[in-house]
Amino acid sequence: MKLATYRNGTRDGQLMVVSKDLTRAIAVPAIAACMQEAIDNWDEAEPKLNDVYQKLNSEAIDGQVDFDEVLCESPFPRAYQWADGSAYVNHVELVRKARGAEIPASFWEDPLMYQGGSDDFLGPRDDIEMASTEWGIDFEGEVAVVTDDVPMGIDAKSAAGHIKLLMLVNDVSLRGLIPGELGKGFGFFQSKPSSAFSPVAVTPDELGSAWKDSKVHLPLLSEYNGKPFGKPNAGEDMTFDFGQLVAHAAKTRHLGAGAIIGSGTVSNKQGTDHGTSIDEGGVGYSCIAEVRMIETIRDGKPTTEFMKFGDTIRMQMIDNGGQSIFGQIDQKVAEYKGPQQ
Repeated sequence: MKLATYRNGTRDGQLMVVSKDLTRAIAVPAIAACMQEAIDNWDEAEPKLNDVYQKLNSEAIDGQVDFDEVLCESPFPRAYQWADGSAYVNHVELVRKARGAEIPASFWEDPLMYQGGSDDFLGPRDDIEMASTEWGIDFEGEVAVVTDDVPMGIDAKSAAGHIKLLMLVNDVSLRGLIPGELGKGFGFFQSKPSSAFSPVAVTPDELGSAWKDSKVHLPLLSEYNGKPFGKPNAGEDMTFDFGQLVAHAAKTRHLGAGAIIGSGTVSNKQGTDHGTSIDEGGVGYSCIAEVRMIETIRDGKPTTEFMKFGDTIRMQMIDNGGQSIFGQIDQKVAEYKGPQQ
């Protein structure tokens, strides 16, 4: 099943059931007004939503419209919980190696995770507004899952059963602000602004055999300024699967329905210590920072710049039949002019 949220002038938008080929959609207010209402009552809402989905895929339904990704908010325009892991330890290892530091052994056994701001997500076609390019604007391509209510202390295998939806993420990062914040010893805040999610959220069964062992075994495609930038496989080199990430987040607290858990930057080793770009015959990367780390390792200093005003980033995932699964995150960096009075 595929679901989206249309802008409708409210904070939480309007829930839409979307056809498998992303061409048609229909509002279902009698089942749930918004995505959060659906996930709050998932056991009751899911079969009703799926019935609409099956009909939408096979016949015309009164009230259906042409699906338009431009009208979409992120599936959850705001959420009660957004926790982002770092399941691809290769990414973390590159960060450490670029500054001459060894990765602690515990990083291979216990996931890194931070709690992000979830009150104001960007829509998948919204501009990334920033006041300064000196902050080191970067994109990060990720996969995320959405859970129903998860009890505290759950094990990883059981936690996987609480995964109800999947999305793609652009976890925007401000690399120039990160060192100062982490140096204070209190974690990210200003350096992790609003993230954007794919137009469509899908149930795990939509991925077919690509959803295995609580991982998505498909390439995450990114285009930076219209050129292929990355196509790493999200199922490869993922040290911690989503069941483990959800269990980690729930170790000391219950997770409420609609909790979003991110994978961290999708990153493949590609048979080398640091991977290679698409131009060099590799699968590329899911963020600019990895390119800069590799330049530092190879050449002693980075040369690739972070994002400037006007730069664009597009992300999507294609199924084995060539169909976009989640729709496209397609964003441009724009200058923020300050609060509107």
